[in-house]
Amino acid sequence: MTNRSVMLLAAGATVAGLVTAAPAAADTAAPRATSLAWKDCGTKSSPALQCATVRSPLDHDDPAGRKVTLALTRVPHTSKTFQGPLLVNPGGPGGSGLSMAAFVAASLPKAVASQYDVIGFDPRGVGKSRPALDCLPGYFDPVRPDPVPQSLGGERVNRDRARDFAAACGEKYPDLLPYMDTVSAAKDLDVIRRATGARQLNYLGYSYGTYLGAVYAKLFPDRVRRLVLDSNVDPEGVWYEDNITQDYAFDTRHKAFAAWVAKYDATYRLGGDPAKVEAAWYRMRDAVKKRPAGKKVGAGELDDTFLPGGYYNGYWPVLAEAFAAYVNDKDEKPLVAAFERFGAVDADGDNGYSVYTAVQCRDADWPRDWNTWRNDTWRVHAKAPFMAWGNTWYNAPCADWPVEPLNPVRVSNHALPPALLFQATDDAATPYEGGVTLHRKLRGSRLVVEQGGGNHGVTLSGNACLDRYLTDYLADGTLPRAGRGEADAVCAKTPDPKPETAKSARPAARPDSDRGSVLHGLLGFRG
Repeated sequence: MTNRSVMLLAAGATVAGLVTAAPAAADTAAPRATSLAWKDCGTKSSPALQCATVRSPLDHDDPAGRKVTLALTRVPHTSKTFQGPLLVNPGGPGGSGLSMAAFVAASLPKAVASQYDVIGFDPRGVGKSRPALDCLPGYFDPVRPDPVPQSLGGERVNRDRARDFAAACGEKYPDLLPYMDTVSAAKDLDVIRRATGARQLNYLGYSYGTYLGAVYAKLFPDRVRRLVLDSNVDPEGVWYEDNITQDYAFDTRHKAFAAWVAKYDATYRLGGDPAKVEAAWYRMRDAVKKRPAGKKVGAGELDDTFLPGGYYNGYWPVLAEAFAAYVNDKDEKPLVAAFERFGAVDADGDNGYSVYTAVQCRDADWPRDWNTWRNDTWRVHAKAPFMAWGNTWYNAPCADWPVEPLNPVRVSNHALPPALLFQATDDAATPYEGGVTLHRKLRGSRLVVEQGGGNHGVTLSGNACLDRYLTDYLADGTLPRAGRGEADAVCAKTPDPKPETAKSARPAARPDSDRGSVLHGLLGFRG
């Protein structure tokens, strides 16, 4: 999907009091193994890729009722040693996972990948699954109102937009919205498991995919074989508090970007003082608010363009070049090109956002009193202005969501095989504390930390130390020895990028960075 830079990672799930394995009704709802008819859908880069679909109950409490169709991809195992299906999920909610199977299969060592059927999937409502949601096509078409309200009238414009989006979803999908939640998606995973004929599944989830995996493990602990969770959602903040935590963390990452630009002042000529570079960025924001660059990039679109830099610093050189061209040379073209690459939203992005809101707003309670949102956002904005209001408007449909919320799942788990968690200390989308919290809730789990790392999604993106722990676990279940502190193992961070030259920009010259870029494109910047 075209990556939407404001599609924040949060993830949600629901159903109060779920504490044990799946009820029998969920198992009888699943299809038999013979229901999967894999067909070749290989590409030049992944010739072994196969595709299939599976039908799952819309309402898992009514297994004989209406069905949804889930789209699947698979890179089948080739080794004599077969360890079962490895389901992979890029996050969201709303992220398409069909491309993840080929990426993960190609990124793992061949000796390990060949022992698994690596399976990607589009969750309910997403992409090629049916029905697919699109509540209000063109909702993010430029130029949108400035997210930061300059008056009550300006606030009202954005408030009405969010309310209209929620109303459109309710009018268009009244029969689907009650079943767009993480618990339903987790039960879909068990439908996929049973359709493969496997007694247990293996799972690798990024970002929101960590919450989806933790919820699945809560519902079906005996059906989990190996569980890898990378860049972990804080299950205690679902979802309003998690988004506020993100606001502060992304502002810190934006300051890190400014410091990186200042370090390379000889290249970008924006000043050697990080505070002055950041001030220049906000002056650019004021300028495009008054006169949108290329008649496309206003203040909100600029925020969207630079937000991916908080997810992955491999984008910093491109963003810095666009920034410098606009400020130093009055050249808008690189900025418009960066927006089209990182911030523009197409039909796939509309679908992703529709699923994001549907799941997040249903999964947990959100404030219904708009004064709560306003007061909290201005409080955050005073200290962390980079995305506070943009994030608020992104989630604001939840204030008027037409379906009553569920209760978040308590994911604490003492019945689960040892899980392996990965977390960067400076991750903005899923801040470090969430990884520590989930580690404590999953008894016997191990937490591997990338010290000083700020990227979101850290395995299979170029850090050999992290990948070694992942590979050992998938190969034979090897875990790092239990530590005495928060982390059980620590890896040095992947080095920050350097300014691009014509030579360094060639993918062949920097394969690790290119792999990281591919991964973060698949994660859709949110996970």
